[in-house]
Amino acid sequence: MKLRLVIFATIVLALSCGVYIASAQQSDDEVRGMFIGSRPKTTNPNPPPRRRHQPPRNANSSVVAKNQNDARNTNTKNANTSVANRNSNNAKPQAIALGYTMFMRDVNGRAVRIDPTREFHNGDRIRISLEPNIDGYLYVFHTEGDGQPEMIFPDARLEAGENWVEAHVPMDVPSTVETDERLKWFQFYGNPATEHVFVVLTREPLADVPIAETLTARCTANKNDCPWHPTAEVWTRIQQAAKADVKVVTSNTSGQAQTEKEETAATRGLGLDQSAPQPSVIRMSASTSAPVLVTMLDLVHK
Repeated sequence: MKLRLVIFATIVLALSCGVYIASAQQSDDEVRGMFIGSRPKTTNPNPPPRRRHQPPRNANSSVVAKNQNDARNTNTKNANTSVANRNSNNAKPQAIALGYTMFMRDVNGRAVRIDPTREFHNGDRIRISLEPNIDGYLYVFHTEGDGQPEMIFPDARLEAGENWVEAHVPMDVPSTVETDERLKWFQFYGNPATEHVFVVLTREPLADVPIAETLTARCTANKNDCPWHPTAEVWTRIQQAAKADVKVVTSNTSGQAQTEKEETAATRGLGLDQSAPQPSVIRMSASTSAPVLVTMLDLVHK
């Protein structure tokens, strides 16, 4: 299976229903309520101009491009401060969660919700909308069969390698802001196959994974070093995190068109409020202290 990726970086937010261990401690309604309840009650009509914000950095951030360890320590300290400041009013720790909805282009060009576990065929065009419930960091890794994994987001060509994301600000991937209709969708073509995508949402930057200035400097110095390939140690940690206990809630929304509120939020960088449609799938860590949530996607092309 091949997806027509007109812009390489646009695959960055593909995500999954994946494999999970369901927890019986909370009902679907409770998990859904926790996710929707963490949305703002009303939408901010005047968001900052940037689609995604960079986390605050201190005066020592310039060393990032020179030393990976310094970069990791600096980014981690800033991430802790940022998350603590943003969540200082929350008395109860918040479990990491990821909501997503998969859309397919219908014959009239509309984005219509589909079952994310369905099989795809040549000519199908899809888009994925991602909604994290925390301010944090996003990474996306890709493997084909038993091939070597590679990091396809962050990308040095996109926002200087930054991978900071904001709570409940949805992202449509590919982006609906593209003027060319062909750039707004992933299109299946070629021979049948299955590709695997690992989406990693974290509270703090992943150790030993280059981002921001470190990633851009690395790619500038040696273009053959990008996309970056994780070491065996890093990849083992990610795969182990993928086995953590999570709760998964699905909603039967197939056939429903993307709403104007959802599209506007994605294109303008607005946080979805509590009246917006719920995601088709919500994945929430079973532990409020878990630092990472890994979501796996198998895109099956028949």
